[in-house]
Amino acid sequence: MRLLLAEDEKSLSRVVAAVLKKNNYSVDTVYNGLEAMEYLENGDYDGVILDIMMPGADGISVLKHIRKKRGIWFRYSC
Repeated sequence: MRLLLAEDEKSLSRVVAAVLKKNNYSVDTVYNGLEAMEYLENGDYDGVILDIMMPGADGISVLKHIRKKRGIWFRYSC
């Protein structure tokens, strides 16, 4: 399973990616929302883990952008 991890805190990102890889996931890591959008537009991912507060674009904005681009209805709750 191929995942995209978008987390601007690099030490946390390394730990999460290491745990996922140890559990046989293929993980690409980005550090801001704009990179996340680019990777999601050009890559083929089975899932994405988005930080809510990132530079460039927050995780909710990234998700809304990708879902709108792919024609997927979006709703979330906190």
